[in-house]
Amino acid sequence: MSLTADSIATTIVRRAEGARRFLVAIAGPPGAGKSTLAERLAEILNAAGEHAAVLPMDGFHMDNGILEDRGLLLRKGAPETFDVRGFADIVRAVRAGEEEVLVPVFDRDREIAIASARPISPHDRIVLIEGNYLLLDQEPWAALAPLFDYSVFVAPPLAELERRLTARWQGYNLDAAGIDRKLKGNDLPNVRLVLEKSRGADLTVDRF
Repeated sequence: MSLTADSIATTIVRRAEGARRFLVAIAGPPGAGKSTLAERLAEILNAAGEHAAVLPMDGFHMDNGILEDRGLLLRKGAPETFDVRGFADIVRAVRAGEEEVLVPVFDRDREIAIASARPISPHDRIVLIEGNYLLLDQEPWAALAPLFDYSVFVAPPLAELERRLTARWQGYNLDAAGIDRKLKGNDLPNVRLVLEKSRGADLTVDRF
């Protein structure tokens, strides 16, 4: 199903009616457009007088040093390379909505997570949480599902995802061989995992 951000925002507002704090999971494979959709929804909701904020899962990448020690650096971005427990703790604190929560944000240019880089205020009634594995039906990720009030799954066709991921790595000046290694060694296995092993969402869109 192809929907505009405006129509998705309208649905979220309707579903969030009467809620003091409403958490929306925006999940999907790498390259699906989750971050773009989440930021656009936040713009629309805030312009309409709703208080909305974005919580990106990417801020919970493990540090490169830890990944290297564990032999996982080349798999950075796979489910096992995130601090799932720390992420879940933050989501629970955000869900409680009792005080400001400072969340980390991933700096893609430097490939590091920056601690306490974004505040989520108690006044932010709608929190848009975006990431690849939010609906992954495998432990420990599966424990996240009860924390979300509504879920959106973004799943463009595989060929489109491969095109977008190729363009992403071209932006980092990788040559064709380097891009091929990134795609086949990490990105595409992660794409297939998310597409095949994620639980059903309240709303699925095929492109954004």
